Amino acid sequence: MAAPLLEKLSESLGSPEPAIRLILSVLIGYPFALVYRWFLFYQPTTVIHLFHICSGLALAAFNFAGSQLYHSTVCVFVQFLMLRLMGRTVTGVLSSFTFQMLYLLSGYYYTATEEYDIKWTMPHCVLTLKLIGLAFDFYDGGKEPSQLSADQAKAALPSVPTLLEVFGFSYFYGGFLVGPQFTMRNYQKLVSRELTDCPGKPPNSVVPALKRFALGFLCLAIHAIFSPFFPDTYLLTDEYEAQPFWYRCVFILLWGKVMLYKYVSCWVIAEGVCILAGLGYNGVVNGKHQWDACANMKVWLFETTPLFGGTIASFNINTNAWAARHVFKRLKFLGNKTLSHVATLLFLTIWHGLHSGYILCFSMEFFIITVERQAQALVLDSPLLTSLASSHFYPFVYVVQQFIHWLFMGYPLVPFCLFTYDKWLKVYSSIYFCGHLFFLVVYLILPFLRITLVPKQDRREKKQD
Repeated sequence: MAAPLLEKLSESLGSPEPAIRLILSVLIGYPFALVYRWFLFYQPTTVIHLFHICSGLALAAFNFAGSQLYHSTVCVFVQFLMLRLMGRTVTGVLSSFTFQMLYLLSGYYYTATEEYDIKWTMPHCVLTLKLIGLAFDFYDGGKEPSQLSADQAKAALPSVPTLLEVFGFSYFYGGFLVGPQFTMRNYQKLVSRELTDCPGKPPNSVVPALKRFALGFLCLAIHAIFSPFFPDTYLLTDEYEAQPFWYRCVFILLWGKVMLYKYVSCWVIAEGVCILAGLGYNGVVNGKHQWDACANMKVWLFETTPLFGGTIASFNINTNAWAARHVFKRLKFLGNKTLSHVATLLFLTIWHGLHSGYILCFSMEFFIITVERQAQALVLDSPLLTSLASSHFYPFVYVVQQFIHWLFMGYPLVPFCLFTYDKWLKVYSSIYFCGHLFFLVVYLILPFLRITLVPKQDRREKKQD
């Protein structure tokens, strides 16, 4: 009965059936959260864990039938055994990291196609980070508090979690399919009724949850309306290549903006589920209860920032925070932030998949951020540029900067979405590798601009620092 209805819905919306199943699964999280609030909030933790496990498995079965179901179960059970048998050891952390990443990469290898497919590896990449983070947090629980950073101390586990806790944490309906990332400690607080603004009662989170749902649904509508006009496949056509250069560049700008709404909508709607359940509760700031613990998007910042760094700070926040906490900061022993940054981006590249497009996308991201930081430093050090940035000419500067920002945000997304060498090379060749050339030229002329625009005394002091 459900299959014919889904087929008709897929045809009417012009979207693949797996995509329809995915968005329906994210939306089903709201009824699940209401069931928890109305009927299970005061139940024993065992009942709540079982509800999370059953609901998560039901979502998995709805999206990935047959043999695809066992992959997550195997990895969760193996992770639990590692925590129990290996204890708080470096060996346990390394074993968890190696096993979970190899399992994910094997999945990528055996299921890879040249298209973006919604299959079991999509939620599994989210699960992989959860389970690796769980191993790190359990290891941190055995250290002295003085040895831990604030983030590590907040997430550290004082004791080994139970089998039900690990499975409930892994299959929680609010984060199983598309995220967000959250810690076992926060999950434990959720089931023990600590994440609420009303002690001992369900949280007053209905309005904040509905606000995120409405925003997410708006983003989903924008994507649904405009994505048919900006298909990935058009980039590979002779018609696209025959268009004027300016048209090809503007198309990539608009295509990139519309394409990203696919991710924005799913994350914001999923955040609303977490808020409704209580997992999004983040304490009190300036007398106001905060519901942003599971925020994966800062939509206003995402839309208004003229900086590439601002976009990164507003996009996929919890995954970036996970990478910062468990990769970047733990590479402090390298003694070099740039090297730690490169290693973190390399990890994220491999975590996304095995296609060459991911390597090109993240290497381009690193180069763009490097150039932008140098340009920002130049503006701060140059009295002329600083005064220009604070003058009445800034609105014009902002418009130009925003155009460049939007244009070259779409540029590295080309290989990210097209995956394979032959496809992204064809598109980049059609626009003459303009993004690479633009940032290379800026990178090369910045030192000369510094000599021209920064007073000698300031340059000398900077060099001494």
